[in-house]
Amino acid sequence: MTALTMKLIAAHAQPERSAGQNVTQISNDADPRAVSLEGVHVIELNFPKFADGRAFSQAFLLRRRLGFKGDIRATGEVLVDQLVQMQRTGFSSAVLRADQDVAFAQRQFDRYAQFYQGDAVDTAPLFAHG
Repeated sequence: MTALTMKLIAAHAQPERSAGQNVTQISNDADPRAVSLEGVHVIELNFPKFADGRAFSQAFLLRRRLGFKGDIRATGEVLVDQLVQMQRTGFSSAVLRADQDVAFAQRQFDRYAQFYQGDAVDTAPLFAHG
């Protein structure tokens, strides 16, 4: 099973940006289908509070329906317990909230390394991988 590896970024660290990299921020109330993705390398989706999960739907739509291959980055109130679901819905990087520990966050991915059902990146269920 090919899993997307999520890059974890501490709140105090600046996310890496290559020269000429086109970064777009999509607000929570915007429809990603209405945004031009031509030449976009990174899409930042914001979690304004823990209980607001609209960015999950946006990431899934971008990755699965629109076929976006670049970096989908979670920003805002990003907590450790959300990360595995973020990865499964299509996020490829996350800027953790200041009080979240990167090492503890990485352990979440070690705990939940495989899933029976497919996700936004790898749509085939586990049994189909032989």
